[in-house]
Amino acid sequence: MQIYWTKINKIIEETPEVRTYLLDCPEGFTWEEGSHTHFALEGFNTEDKPNRSLIRHMSISTLPRENSIGITTRIREQCSEFKAILRNLEIGNEVAIFKIHSNVPLKREDKNVYLLSSGVGLATFRPLVLEYFERSENVNQLHSLNIDSSKNFLFTDIFESAPNKKFTSQFVDNRKDYYEEVKNLAGDKDGLFYVVGSDEFLVHNIEVLREQGIKPEQIVLDKHEEQRSKFLSLPI
Repeated sequence: MQIYWTKINKIIEETPEVRTYLLDCPEGFTWEEGSHTHFALEGFNTEDKPNRSLIRHMSISTLPRENSIGITTRIREQCSEFKAILRNLEIGNEVAIFKIHSNVPLKREDKNVYLLSSGVGLATFRPLVLEYFERSENVNQLHSLNIDSSKNFLFTDIFESAPNKKFTSQFVDNRKDYYEEVKNLAGDKDGLFYVVGSDEFLVHNIEVLREQGIKPEQIVLDKHEEQRSKFLSLPI
C-alpha cells in the first residue's frame, strides 16, 4: 500500500461549520469522480499498528483537472480528536492519503440521474456535477436534492439549476419536504438514484424509493458491494 504524504495548500471556510482542505496532488495519485480516500493525520503510522483515531474515510470533492485534492468536512464545536486536530492545521502542514476507490462514478446509461444527499454529503456529488457539465454524453439529465437543516447550503455556485445543461438543483431544510420530493422524483421508474449520507439516511431513502417501486439495481450507494447488498436487502 502506497502512502502519499502531501501538504495543505488552501483552506476554504465553506460555512461556519464546514471547511474544504485543498491538498497538493502527489505524483502518481489519480482518481475519478465519486472517489473516496483514506485521509490521515501526522502520527497515524508511528506505532506497530496504525492509530485509527487519526484516520478517516473521506470523499474527494474535486476533480483531477482542478489540480488539488479537496477534502470537505463538517467540524462542529464539540468534535472528535481527529476533527479537533484537523481544525488547528494550517496551510503547509502535512497529511497523508492512501487507498483510493470510487463506488459512485457517473453512470452513462441514457437515463435520468438523481443525486440525493444530506448536508456535507453533497461534497461527494460535486465532482459528478462538474464531470457532467464537462461531458454530458449518455446522461439524459441530472437532478440534485440536498437536505441541510443548518440552512447553510454548500457549493451553491455549482449546485444552481441550469436548464440549458439539463441540470436542476434543490435545497431543503426539513425532512418532510425532502421525502415528499424524493417520492416525486421516484415517479421516474427508469431513473438512477444516488444516495449519500449517514447510514440512517441511506436506510430511510432506500425505504422510500423501494416503496415507490424503484428497484435495488437503480439505487447507487457510496458503499463497497458487500455493504451495498446489505443495505439493499433490508425488508421494506
